[in-house]
Amino acid sequence: MLQPAQSQSNAQKFTSPTTPYTPVKTVSTPMEQATIGRSLVIKGEVSGAEPLYIDGRIEGTINFGDSRITIGRNGSVVANISAKEVVIMGSVTGNVQCTDRLDIRAEGSLVGDVMAERISVEDGAVLKGSVDVKTTAQRQEKSQTQALAKPATSESAAKSASAGL
Repeated sequence: MLQPAQSQSNAQKFTSPTTPYTPVKTVSTPMEQATIGRSLVIKGEVSGAEPLYIDGRIEGTINFGDSRITIGRNGSVVANISAKEVVIMGSVTGNVQCTDRLDIRAEGSLVGDVMAERISVEDGAVLKGSVDVKTTAQRQEKSQTQALAKPATSESAAKSASAGL
């Protein structure tokens, strides 16, 4: 008889609290992504502010300054690309300018010049063109130097014009 009394007291000791624990969500909802399907052909300028997945064909220019562009395995791009991040699994012919990184996967090919902070080329990928890897500090210095050089040249032109009078 003592045993059932002990098991009842143990059952009372190990009961769960009445309010369940709910963990805090740290992951935000995934961002929407625009998709250009296999059968779509776009000629002209494509620009936007959301990630873009290209599985069709684009000819012209692509400007997605603060977003990611992914060229799928079936994607074919004949355009200059400007974006934060570019992932190539298909075929690209044109220059690529990234503010962050360029990733050319094993099945991808790029024929054109590259300017990016970081670049990754997997085994089997094709890259034909020049590669210019720059840091943010180097870009800022270059833009400051250009900004300082422009007023100086206009001032010197004004001085030489006034000296000639």
